Amino acid sequence: MLLKRLAAFTVALTLVVQLTACRLNTSVDDSSRIDTSSLAVITDDTLSSDKGEDNPKENVSSDAYSSSLVEGITDNSSEETSNNDTASSENQYVDAPQQDNDQETNKDNIVTGCSHGNEDPYLEVSKTEFYADYKTACCNTDATYRSKHGLLSGNLEVPGQYAVEAQNRPMLNGKFVRNTSAVYLDNGNTYVVMGVDGREVMRIHKAGGYITLEEVAAYMYAFGGSGKIPANYISKKKGRPNSSIWGEYLRVNHSYFIGDINKYPYEPELPDISGCGGSLRYYEMDIGTTGTSTPGYPPKPYIQGNSIERGAARLVYAHQDLNGNGVYENNEVYVFYTHNHYNDFREYLNYYGGWGEMFGNVTGGGEYSSKYNANPTPYVPTEYADFAQ
Repeated sequence: MLLKRLAAFTVALTLVVQLTACRLNTSVDDSSRIDTSSLAVITDDTLSSDKGEDNPKENVSSDAYSSSLVEGITDNSSEETSNNDTASSENQYVDAPQQDNDQETNKDNIVTGCSHGNEDPYLEVSKTEFYADYKTACCNTDATYRSKHGLLSGNLEVPGQYAVEAQNRPMLNGKFVRNTSAVYLDNGNTYVVMGVDGREVMRIHKAGGYITLEEVAAYMYAFGGSGKIPANYISKKKGRPNSSIWGEYLRVNHSYFIGDINKYPYEPELPDISGCGGSLRYYEMDIGTTGTSTPGYPPKPYIQGNSIERGAARLVYAHQDLNGNGVYENNEVYVFYTHNHYNDFREYLNYYGGWGEMFGNVTGGGEYSSKYNANPTPYVPTEYADFAQ
């Protein structure tokens, strides 16, 4: 009897060992078959977190980025040099009020490692100290604290006059494609900017201050319809940097853009603009550049001591309808860049380096800013596609 029990125990033990080994082998095989491409929107092999947690959920997403790591950007200069951002947002993907039903928002529950208490981390930090070891803002809370002291949240490099295009910008039916994917974090306060491949490149925080063309364009695309502008912008057309907490990063001229082509025949007509009988009121704002090649505008940096040399570069965007309602629907969200004082425009296509075809007066062979020898080409429509899919 004892021998039978020992024999049965031996058989059972053998089965347990075999099952355990089988499960271990299955686990290894399954992990080798994981398709990481499904994480393309929120991860990038070139991005990494400095926090180093072992918890994989806290390493899914990161704010660390550099424009030198962005594939496909044809920038041989230092105009768009980014600074590493080493932390990440604390909340999950959520719906944002700007988006309609046609513009999908990623709702994955992504947990990241950024957190802030109630204490202002910049209260006793001088600007010299802050910018000596600069990193872009890690989340909207961080951006809020920074803006309170006139400290930037985005990249420091003042852009050049011309937009820097991504390589291999997608085209469909002979037209450039606008990305319709809209990914927000932190209860709609942080916007994820994608690259041409649908991967995350950087994040824009509603409370932050920004100066680069890419960041300001993304900010206005994400938040302009709700009446928000970067914290370092003011509506006045003049400003005194030395009298502002923003200093050299002060930007001006957030104001109504009429777009009346009868009064300004060298300007091309923007989509559905109120100045031409349309239903959308456009606003404009300066993009401070390092210089200009536009006639009549001296090639000087934007900040001139305690004054501003505004130059010819402007961002123009659809702000609201005639009833004062914000522009949220995907087919009404328009952001344009003019490098030469409204003569020519390019549409921002909602991804890093995503700039559409140039159209306007000089493009059409017209004389610069002429009311008598103008020949503006029309707006070039785009196709729509979700880069996150």
